[in-house]
Amino acid sequence: MTQEISKGRQYWQLFSSFFKIGAFTFGGGWAMISIIEREIVDKYHWIERDDFLDLLAVAQSLPGILAVNIATAVGDKIHGLRGSALATLGSILPSFLIILVIAIFLTPDTIKHNHVISSIFMGIRPAVVALIVAPVITSAKAAKITLRTIWIPLIVAFMISINIGFVSNPILYIVLGALGGYLYWRWANKRIINQ
Repeated sequence: MTQEISKGRQYWQLFSSFFKIGAFTFGGGWAMISIIEREIVDKYHWIERDDFLDLLAVAQSLPGILAVNIATAVGDKIHGLRGSALATLGSILPSFLIILVIAIFLTPDTIKHNHVISSIFMGIRPAVVALIVAPVITSAKAAKITLRTIWIPLIVAFMISINIGFVSNPILYIVLGALGGYLYWRWANKRIINQ
């Protein structure tokens, strides 16, 4: 009985954590990542940081919304299918409810010409930038990016930003990164065997 209560409490903590993250994070999936990491890894210790970064890599490579993908992956890792459903629902529900309230009570003209709402969104912008930069730095540290390897993400970011047809397609760089990682792994294994 106490095990059921404990499991029910964990389900509630999982749902409420992602509900809180979904309700108070502006700026999309990247802005959520550092908050999700703090809740899941640092506060509740449900998964290790390396596991979280692996799940983040998987969530980024899947189609769809990053915030939903990471919620689904983390929920699945913690409590399987039920955890996945609860984390996903917790992540989606706040946005759905907020948009529903806005659609019922506010028109686009009301939002555009309301100085209070415009000021609120102008104040949120700098915080969103910080929330997006924080997980990039954390991911770079976890990926062990050094001065020798910093050129790889810089060149990829530049190539994607120049917006020239297929050259700026992120899928190309995901495939090239996977191929480069595989080839490096093969080369490193041959070096170990030859020593």
